Amino acid sequence: MRRPLLSLLLLLAVGTASLCAQTTLPVPGTNAPARRPQGNPPVRSPEVLAGGRVTFRLRAPRATEVVLAGQWPKGRTNMLRGTNDVWSVTTDPIESGVWEYSFQVDGLSMIDPGNPAIKPMREPRTSILHLPGQPPLVHDFQDVAHGVVRTHAYRSQSLGRLREVSVYTPPNYDHSARVRFPVLYLQHGSGDNQATWVAHGKAHWILDNLIAKGAATPMIVVMMDGHAAIPGTGGVGPGDNTALFERDLLEDVMPFIDANYRTRRDPAGRAIAGLSMGGGQSLTIGLNHSDLFAWVAGFSSAAPGREMLAPALMHPSVTGRHLKLLWVGVGKDDFLLKRNEEFIALLKDNNLRHEWHLTEGGHSWPVWRLYFAELAPKLFK
Repeated sequence: MRRPLLSLLLLLAVGTASLCAQTTLPVPGTNAPARRPQGNPPVRSPEVLAGGRVTFRLRAPRATEVVLAGQWPKGRTNMLRGTNDVWSVTTDPIESGVWEYSFQVDGLSMIDPGNPAIKPMREPRTSILHLPGQPPLVHDFQDVAHGVVRTHAYRSQSLGRLREVSVYTPPNYDHSARVRFPVLYLQHGSGDNQATWVAHGKAHWILDNLIAKGAATPMIVVMMDGHAAIPGTGGVGPGDNTALFERDLLEDVMPFIDANYRTRRDPAGRAIAGLSMGGGQSLTIGLNHSDLFAWVAGFSSAAPGREMLAPALMHPSVTGRHLKLLWVGVGKDDFLLKRNEEFIALLKDNNLRHEWHLTEGGHSWPVWRLYFAELAPKLFK
């Protein structure tokens, strides 16, 4: 009795499912049957074409306007609606490089959902287009020995919360058990995070390529989250964030790195550098602690003023004697140019030796990758 009953139940279930699958309900307010939704094929974006042209696509059924906003020259372009509500545009040839772009859908800026390469940010809204050069550029992946990037979670006692830090070790690190390596503390800008120098800045590939040519000293690179202050708490300015970041660096991260990696512990074996917000942090902390960092650099920095550098300027001759290199670079079109020029004037007033690099370009990653590639060979020599 059980077997016929089970068979009957199965037949009823299949028949009911078949009936439901074939039934369409009327569209509310009409006599027309509703259409069953059909699966749309995935959208391919970006698609790199011959000659450096690129096609971008986005499915946006309810949009009235979609704009491609690319970082490359003349990168802002209106997209056109096509089949299956897919908006698209094919660009003119784009120069080789690593570029940021986003879609602006009825005024809302968003990432490209078809592209898994996303710039790490506190509020992600930018996708990455990487067009390798021929021959490869200094930040392109090349067939050389490669280092390793590790991510650590750590409990910041000074800040009272869990944070993350990314650490690059050079290609020969794991095979040089008795060798201690110099350390560069490398900082990102406002809005980015500890992963940006790798995912978007390509610092690891730049160093791999320079080390392979014998142009740079093998080094450990430590990349912290520069946002030490909790956002939205109010009453926290850039100076306060720098002070909190300094505590986390000196009290938590440096001891953690020294305990877990084979690092040099002398000032000549430590460097600190950064861009924009991170440049301001690096110049402030590096100069005020020249007894810890002999190599200091800032790219397009939110450069500190006299008040922020009071410890360094109390005895400028001592500060200068400790420093092996103070490197400062900014582009002619950078909105922080005047602030950097004022910083250079402050250095000159206090007879602090420095390298000043006024270059083409604005406040952007294409400039900062080149700065890093220029700075790295100078470190730890």
